[in-house]
Amino acid sequence: MVKAGRPPQDPVRQVERAHRILDAAAELILRWGYDKTTIDDVAKQAGVAKGTIYLHWKTRDALFAALLRRERVLLLEEVRATAPGTLREVVGGLAEALLRRPLMRALLLGDAEVLGRLGKQKQESVTTPVLTSAFETYLGALTGLGVARADRTPAEQLAVVSSVLYGFLFTQGLLAEPVRVPDDRLPELIADTADRALSAGAPADRAAADGVAAATKVYLDTVEDVARRKLALSLGIAERET
Repeated sequence: MVKAGRPPQDPVRQVERAHRILDAAAELILRWGYDKTTIDDVAKQAGVAKGTIYLHWKTRDALFAALLRRERVLLLEEVRATAPGTLREVVGGLAEALLRRPLMRALLLGDAEVLGRLGKQKQESVTTPVLTSAFETYLGALTGLGVARADRTPAEQLAVVSSVLYGFLFTQGLLAEPVRVPDDRLPELIADTADRALSAGAPADRAAADGVAAATKVYLDTVEDVARRKLALSLGIAERET
């Protein structure tokens, strides 16, 4: 019999309990904000003892770091579900996933009302590795295939994509309702703007198109693998994920 407050020894049940706790934490942060959400609140919402949470994570910050890492994995899963094969489709899928995941959108935009001190972890949770080194490598591959502009470095291309994505989403909150773009139109506008800014212009031939699809798969495989490994560390199951 498992003692009160002790995570189940069965690894599968232990992971299930961890995810139940993270579900509760996500719901409460979106309802009350990070700074007003306590471990006691999370424990009550998840239906576990407070001590159980501390057996999963030593600190409150570690719990919420795990939550952010899980959100990133879920976001990438949503992008993968759209089966993107081009840069335009990757950017559009990323925009759609951000719009469907309010916590990730809050992280990207630095929403202090939702995040409070949690916003300090934004850099790792949103941009790494989704829009940093792995994305630069991906853009470099597209340039080598002749489908992305060669007059800009991968770092400059990354800056363009980041600015387009952030700019559209941030501006939405500044515009009056009559002139605000409906959320269901944003992914297409973001993807089209990024594509027009980075595309080499000429249609890709069959070989180049196949190369782009392969490079896209490598990029998505890479970022999802990194994200899953980081989440596994936060859940204490790294050995089972590697």
